[in-house]
Amino acid sequence: MATNRQAVKTDRKLNIDQIWGHFRKTGDNYYRNLLIEHYKPLVKYAAERLHNKLPEKIELDDLISAGTFGLMDAIDAFDAGRGVKFETYCSPRIRGSILDELRSMDWVPRLVRARASQLTKATQSLKAFLGRKPTEKETAEELDIDNIEEFNRIMRDANAVGMVSLDGKYSEDDGEKNVREIDIIKDEKSNNPVIEAQKQDLKSLLTKGLTRAERLIIVLYYYEEMTMKEIGATLDLSESRVSQMHSSIIARLKAQMNSRKKEFAI
Repeated sequence: MATNRQAVKTDRKLNIDQIWGHFRKTGDNYYRNLLIEHYKPLVKYAAERLHNKLPEKIELDDLISAGTFGLMDAIDAFDAGRGVKFETYCSPRIRGSILDELRSMDWVPRLVRARASQLTKATQSLKAFLGRKPTEKETAEELDIDNIEEFNRIMRDANAVGMVSLDGKYSEDDGEKNVREIDIIKDEKSNNPVIEAQKQDLKSLLTKGLTRAERLIIVLYYYEEMTMKEIGATLDLSESRVSQMHSSIIARLKAQMNSRKKEFAI
């Protein structure tokens, strides 16, 4: 055995057929490893093709490792007597091994994904036929489902299939920006900071020329929603005087806004 290995190590002209011959005769792991090294580009090719269609979070090295196990199984099971080239025989096994690894990484069961796909097809078909979004009852009838609980379960499963990791990269085109899903989620409850900043600038600009009493009248009337009488009592002014000052303030503010409309555009 040692003599055969030494011959392989020293004879660089040993072709792949000779290595296969040694492996079939001895079954030695040394020759298996030589075969694996020789056919490894097939694994890398299959892994890269699949990797191009997958999210970035899937590591290419993981796919290559899975494909290598498929290659090893193919080497052990290959029968040259069948007249099939090894490359033709091992390619489906390599791809299948990689796909098995991807399925094991997917937390959503295949049955759930199948049901979600059926739901999507049924919804799209009804939408095209009806010219509108179908109701849940119409969709259930299309799927021939009578049990509403079963239909609701399928709906929940379909929503689960669409879940993504918020730590995942938002786009493959972001380069080194490293923008994640969580970074681009819109908070519907929060105010637009740009709009808020513009409003604050506008408020400061409008109230800049007002006296302290005039500012108080605006704040108490529009923000505290106090009546003219209540404002008068607070500022020690008559109700009519507060009303007169309010009208004067509004007229001045309107004139100021009309003269600077472009600056106030939001």
